[in-house]
Amino acid sequence: MVKINGEELNIKNRTVSQFLLESGYDVKRVAVELNGEILPKTQYESTVLQDGDSVEIVSFVGGG
Repeated sequence: MVKINGEELNIKNRTVSQFLLESGYDVKRVAVELNGEILPKTQYESTVLQDGDSVEIVSFVGGG
């Protein structure tokens, strides 16, 4: 199980990029924290989520 924004999900063995796309996130407008560390966007494609990982995803919204 992987904890995403506080919710336990059975999504191990997917890359961060795969999860974001499957979940409808705009990769250009999010920041991802993996196990307490900010994950650079350049690593989304190569970082595979593992059992016990904790992920926080923050979406950026523009406004005026």
